[in-house]
Amino acid sequence: MPLALLALAIGAFGIGTTEFVVMGLLPEVADEFSVSVPTAGWLTTGYALGVFGGAPLLTALGTRIPRKRMLMSLMGLFIAGNVISALAPAFGIMLAGRIVASLAHGAFFGIGAVVAAGLVAKDKRAGAIAMMFTGLTVANVVGVPGGTLLGQTVGWRATFLAVAAIGVVGLAGVARLVPDLPRAPEEASSPRGTGLRRELAAFLNGQVLLAMGMTVLGFGGVFAAITYIAPMATEVTGYADSSVTWLLALFGLGMVGGNLVGGRFADRALMPMLYVALSALTATLALFTLTAHNKPAAAVSIFLVGFFGFATVPPLQKRVLDQAAAAPTLASAVNVGAFNLGNALAAWLGGLVISAGLGYTAPNWVGAALAASGLALAVLAARLERRTAAATAAAAPSRTVRVAGSAVRDGADDPRQDSGTARDEDPASVRTHSTAG
Repeated sequence: MPLALLALAIGAFGIGTTEFVVMGLLPEVADEFSVSVPTAGWLTTGYALGVFGGAPLLTALGTRIPRKRMLMSLMGLFIAGNVISALAPAFGIMLAGRIVASLAHGAFFGIGAVVAAGLVAKDKRAGAIAMMFTGLTVANVVGVPGGTLLGQTVGWRATFLAVAAIGVVGLAGVARLVPDLPRAPEEASSPRGTGLRRELAAFLNGQVLLAMGMTVLGFGGVFAAITYIAPMATEVTGYADSSVTWLLALFGLGMVGGNLVGGRFADRALMPMLYVALSALTATLALFTLTAHNKPAAAVSIFLVGFFGFATVPPLQKRVLDQAAAAPTLASAVNVGAFNLGNALAAWLGGLVISAGLGYTAPNWVGAALAASGLALAVLAARLERRTAAATAAAAPSRTVRVAGSAVRDGADDPRQDSGTARDEDPASVRTHSTAG
């Protein structure tokens, strides 16, 4: 794999760390700014909303900027946002810093996925995308626990300064290692260039919208369960509060493995990989309702939710890139925002069933239903694609084949058969005909 993928993975590591680390530092932040923990929770909500809104906005604004330069600009924005958060004198300013950092999130992953795919051969693109997203998954194994420990030991401001430093390393890596890739032939051939109208036109493709629907529903199922893993693990499974950290690390390990496996097999058979991953995710989440009552079984389930959940990420992202090949940048970035939209939707629905008195395991059923819905969309998308391909093949002009002096056209007489023309002949058949005549 090209070294440029390492630079993209480092940037992804920093972004993944800052996205999730604040969840472990909410009590410390709330104490310093004298706000309630639910109010401090807006640091998470505001970030997610910033990702969803910033992905299309920043990508649209950067449609005429070379992708390498845009990636460097986004890393600069990410660094600035984390520095603002680290130095914030008031809660509102820290929230503003979180939003500034979040604006870079979706666009970086969206543009980065396009760049990663362009660095390798066509049959290795999903693997390249997975390599970049490995930075995000490793952040959940190393960055988030390490950042939480640093914040609890030295102070939460040190955590955000450390994340900003990671951003500086990522920026330097992009500047040094990522090449200035030319636009893809299908992009460059369009008379409208790479403008915003071309990028928006990709959303007229029903397959692009179906792929994004798979992202929202399929991956959203993961966060219906994981958002409430702490109360589920302590109140239902019987784990101690201190065990939540290593359970989340176990979830992160599953994410790393699933991401790599998903990238590897999506290059070979994308849709079958989605079918397997979404089916297994649905079954795991449904069973989690039962396994949550047993410590070893619950731990295995948490790992598998991370594994099968992130096994869907490379194929889903590549599916969008394939379907929006003529203008992939905005579609790719919006799909990253769709992951976060799915997270927010799933967390909200999971909270609703808990509030309804159905218990802390009820979000697992919500997650299973969402993953099953994503699977249904995948089956629908494949069926529509086959139907379109069949219709296109049926509408294609019939070829004329000349065999031993006669012109044969499938299903009809060829009005040109007596004209002596043989436009579609194989050269060998022409020579045979001449000899026979």
